[in-house]
Amino acid sequence: MVTGVISYNVGLWNANMLLNEKGYYFTVLMYGLFSAVSLQKAVRDELEGIPVTAIYYGISWFSTLLSLLLLVIGLWNADLLRSEKGFYAMSFLLSLFAAVAVQKNIRDSKHSKRSLNDNNTNEVSKL
Repeated sequence: MVTGVISYNVGLWNANMLLNEKGYYFTVLMYGLFSAVSLQKAVRDELEGIPVTAIYYGISWFSTLLSLLLLVIGLWNADLLRSEKGFYAMSFLLSLFAAVAVQKNIRDSKHSKRSLNDNNTNEVSKL
């Protein structure tokens, strides 16, 4: 995730764009990261039987798709080389995918530790 975010931001830093354009692409990245993690959490909670409201689930999907659409619209209309557009698209997608993977791994790790602690507590109580 760090690689994607840093690459994207280094590209922005070195780009010949106005500051407001750089701000737009940075905001789209942050919005995309947040919405992708939120969507992953909503989907996983629902699969695990944890209640998720329909409005939150819908907003999570909408936000993730909107962030992708905003990036596509911005790149489509940008005065950039195709290679630059591809760079931003790939580092954006890498960052979103990695954010979901990192959040999932952190949650799995905490769940495993909790399960391990519960098992150790049960073993001690049997003694």
